[in-house]
Amino acid sequence: MERNLFYQSVLFIIVSSIGGFFLSLTGLGIGWMLGTIILAALLCFRQPGWLKITGSQKGLPMSWMNLGQWLLAIELGKQINYSVLHIFSENWITVSVMLVLSIGFSLLSGLLLWKFSKTDMITSFFATAPGGVATLPGIADEVGANTAIVSIIQTMRVFLVVLTIPIIVSAWIASPIDPSVSANHALTTAGFTMSQLFGTVLLGLAAWVGYYVGKRIKIPAPWLVGGMIFVALFQSIYSYITGHDMVIWWPEIIMILSQVLIASSVGSRFQRSMFIGVGRAVVVAFLGTIGLIIAMFLCAFIVSKVTGISLITSVLAFAPGGVAEMSTTAVILQADSTFVVAVQVLRIVFVILVLPPFFRLLNRKEQQKSTQSKVSV
Repeated sequence: MERNLFYQSVLFIIVSSIGGFFLSLTGLGIGWMLGTIILAALLCFRQPGWLKITGSQKGLPMSWMNLGQWLLAIELGKQINYSVLHIFSENWITVSVMLVLSIGFSLLSGLLLWKFSKTDMITSFFATAPGGVATLPGIADEVGANTAIVSIIQTMRVFLVVLTIPIIVSAWIASPIDPSVSANHALTTAGFTMSQLFGTVLLGLAAWVGYYVGKRIKIPAPWLVGGMIFVALFQSIYSYITGHDMVIWWPEIIMILSQVLIASSVGSRFQRSMFIGVGRAVVVAFLGTIGLIIAMFLCAFIVSKVTGISLITSVLAFAPGGVAEMSTTAVILQADSTFVVAVQVLRIVFVILVLPPFFRLLNRKEQQKSTQSKVSV
């Protein structure tokens, strides 16, 4: 059974990647990710018998998403420098204000979902909170929210963000690729040698250790965030000891593979059955998500003007999507990917630490109010 699921998953990923291949031919930088996620979602809606992922009602096994995030963690970790710390030290007030505003807009979206649909209050707030489909449903289940609706709306939002924001920044915001960056990348990956392969293995092990440490201390997205941090630390220590940067074998196909794995995993979570009986909530959440994306664009524009951070970096950092999706887009479009990850993770940490107790308090007061109303009647 496990072997059949593995083969079916591989077949699903390969077929889904065909969409990414054709969209990449258009020259769109994020084509592999967008095309793959679109075709994966269509396949899940159609559910052809020869491609059905049996044994998994929630899409591809999470191991495929984890593998994609592990590869992305190595890519991000090897690019980390002091620019992120400098940006935060110079502009932390503006960035913090915009983070709070982005969470406030999400709460407003949850309030609208609660008022204009039959979804209960705590489910509405968890469904629209900017935490991601991999993080919030589990927390929502602990406090009694409807995890099915939370998963549906969180997945829909990631899907909308991944489909809209990369296209906009690719077509109208992204600048041409800097030749010096391409040359530097070529120096890192060209001319395969065993020493380069050994360096790649070391960074892969560092990312793997980072995941276990991140999981143990319960940081969000441990495969991505923990792996990225440990790769950056390992490379920094290596550079300090040896006096030069580590040269590794890292061909472009690896980042394409990362895109395909992450995109097919996200797209595979769109099932036709998810939308049965939740039509009104989905429509309200859809409109709220569109409004949230527009509001985040305005916030990103303000941050870019005030701080001097590039608009593409600012848009991806404050976009209401997941860490993996936005950081992948940042790498492909050559934005400041480490800044994007830092802002996205800070928001998730705030959401996880602060919002659940706040939601529970609101839910308790609402239940007390409802009980008092019934008693008075």
